[in-house]
Amino acid sequence: MPRISHGNIADALQAKLSQPDAEDAFFVADLGEVARQFYRWVRHLPRVQPFFAVKCNPDPLVIKLLHRLGAGFDCASKAEIQQVLGEGAQPSNIVYAHPCKPASHLRFAKANDVAMMTFDNADELYKLQQQYPGAKAILRILTDDSHSLCQLGLKFGAALDTTQRLLATAKQLGINVVGVSFHVGSGCQSEHAFSDAVMRARQVFDQAAALGFNLELLDIGGGFPGRGDASGLAFEDVARVLTAAIDKYFADMPSLRIIAEPGRYFVASAFTLAVNIVARRQVGVLNNTAPTGDENPAFMYYVNDGVYGSFNCIMFDHQHPVPRVLTANSQFINAPADAQLGMMFESSVWGPTCDSIDCIMPSGMLPELQIGDWLVFDGMGAYTNCAASRFNGFRLSDMVYVDTEGMLL
Repeated sequence: MPRISHGNIADALQAKLSQPDAEDAFFVADLGEVARQFYRWVRHLPRVQPFFAVKCNPDPLVIKLLHRLGAGFDCASKAEIQQVLGEGAQPSNIVYAHPCKPASHLRFAKANDVAMMTFDNADELYKLQQQYPGAKAILRILTDDSHSLCQLGLKFGAALDTTQRLLATAKQLGINVVGVSFHVGSGCQSEHAFSDAVMRARQVFDQAAALGFNLELLDIGGGFPGRGDASGLAFEDVARVLTAAIDKYFADMPSLRIIAEPGRYFVASAFTLAVNIVARRQVGVLNNTAPTGDENPAFMYYVNDGVYGSFNCIMFDHQHPVPRVLTANSQFINAPADAQLGMMFESSVWGPTCDSIDCIMPSGMLPELQIGDWLVFDGMGAYTNCAASRFNGFRLSDMVYVDTEGMLL
């Protein structure tokens, strides 16, 4: 198991920078923050078992910790199922939450007794009949995800005017439909999207009952905000609205099993990324020309991680990471975002590759920094390192672990 340190993120940042020849970009992951988010979930949604969305951040220590705490896992592939099984997760605590699955992955799920899985189309039902007739099928329905940054309904989810026909097909094929799932979209910005989705799910429960199905599972999906989420949406507000909706629409089903698929909620605030300034250019304000001398200069800073690496969240997850100053003139300051650091200059921050699309911050205000200084980005735990590449031959950022709750120490 990787080394886990005592102390907090600031301690780990300073310790890493004090090492000889420190230059490579690196994450600091606080496993204690993941644990605190789990306890927060249990406090506000005690009836809902979280199934962590592995795709969001498959870090092995995050998986180990969440398994130890009692979470289940939302897996989207054979490899993700293999990973969580390897940590000791029980098949009954895994949902294969991909409505369109390769046949070989289905056979692997069957061989390992991972029975809960989603579908949203008739072709998937025929595939289940051929590959895994004993599966516990969950009908994923389409919801209003217009308030979300990533509208997953563009790709998945059965519209309500098709669900009765799909349930009838499942009945004809002998597929055991056990529940309904939905996903309001990644980065949801309205708590009321969840209550609307619960209402739609109840309609499908009633359709299924009329056809003789005995549904026992409601999967309320993901879209839950992480701590300090840029949307301003608070998890407590989502939990309050969800609890009221479940009480209203499923009051007659007190034994209903309810699960969810949170991803960024658990890990976004737990990971901090430090990058080193490897080069800079002094330019005219808001352009790439040489400064004229009668205006304040602007600076272009080049750092050693970018959109082809950990900052792929800019392209794929609609994020806008904002840097803080970690060191200035080689002095460790770890300044808060609103710190007054003397004279500020128009600045842009760029990744290390030769591609001009590799821009982290097109425009912002920073003090004058030097080559070798460091910037730090908070809230970098969701959809970052999991999709990073080695384009142009640049390495993936290192990982440093701390545990402020002592969960795995």
